[in-house]
Amino acid sequence: MELKGCGTALITPFTPDGAIDENPLRNFIAWQIESGIDFLVPCGTTGETPTLTHDEWLHVIDVTIEVAAGRVPIVAGATSNSTQDAVAKAKEVAARPGVNAILTASPYYNKPTQEGQYRHFRAIAEAVDKPIILYNVPGRTSANLEPPTVARLSEVPNIAGIKEASGNISQMAELMNAVPEHFIVLSGDDAVTLPLIALGGVGVISVASNEIPREMAEMTRAALNNDWHAARTLHRKYLALMQANFIETNPMPVKAVLAMMGKIEENYRLPMLPMRRDTRSKLQKIATDAGLIARPAAPPAASHEFYVYENWAAGPHKAMLHRASCGQCNSGKGRPSGHDPNHSRWHGPYNNLAEAREATHQMPGVLIRSECKCVA
Repeated sequence: MELKGCGTALITPFTPDGAIDENPLRNFIAWQIESGIDFLVPCGTTGETPTLTHDEWLHVIDVTIEVAAGRVPIVAGATSNSTQDAVAKAKEVAARPGVNAILTASPYYNKPTQEGQYRHFRAIAEAVDKPIILYNVPGRTSANLEPPTVARLSEVPNIAGIKEASGNISQMAELMNAVPEHFIVLSGDDAVTLPLIALGGVGVISVASNEIPREMAEMTRAALNNDWHAARTLHRKYLALMQANFIETNPMPVKAVLAMMGKIEENYRLPMLPMRRDTRSKLQKIATDAGLIARPAAPPAASHEFYVYENWAAGPHKAMLHRASCGQCNSGKGRPSGHDPNHSRWHGPYNNLAEAREATHQMPGVLIRSECKCVA
């Protein structure tokens, strides 16, 4: 199995009542493959896996295998903070013929030592015959998997690589120097994919590829082919989107964008919630700028016609300038209703403000010239 390039950490679509929305899931997986993604990762963090039941977890993996039909590798997520449970889950998913590798994260909440993590992952690897991809994401697990520990684990049969999401470039550089050349190192953070490939990494397990699978795959391939100009061009174009996927907790932003794109309905399971209004508006602008959703239609152009109301019935002879859309004069046309032609009249329309102002200065006998608030 050659595991390199861009793999998508798949979202899990839900119906409004919280069930797995199977048809959108199938369509989404097919779209990912048709868009040129290199491999798929069902039931990771982006898939809201902690909220799935055991049967749902297996079902999502089985659907991914079925739709993929061998066209791309499948790296199935199987994580637990109990080593015994993690081993059991790894055995269960390894028994599925369509699973090519298993992604498993450091035990969360327990905060194990480096030795504890080493023994945890070794126990999983020794229990199965499928390649194991370690997942270091200390921001979620509170347990950093340090390069010397990864180097030890790289010597364990079946441990094939790591998804590195520490966000620490220095640690990534140290890691690349610590592991053998055949050991797979994948970025776990879209925004640092290019630096990690430059250090010797072979790709990314991506969140952004849920939204832009073709573009993320092209960016990653370009970097792996040393076409850094093309890679940087795509990176710069979509960096804001990569970062926006974490303006609130993943996967809330990515599911919001996919709903804007019409790929899924925006439904979550607690404790995930729809995004706040302020961050949603920022996300919508970023998605629009990235070309993922259409720009909102421009409001109808406001009328730029102007009218002048001349009135000499109420005191000094005067003229007031109105926009055609003015509501102050009770007509909606910039024309006061109920005027007496013997004491008042309206003039216009004038196409622009300068023309209307000039007209008031040309009216004989006008002592007071004013403008309605609608003109401001």
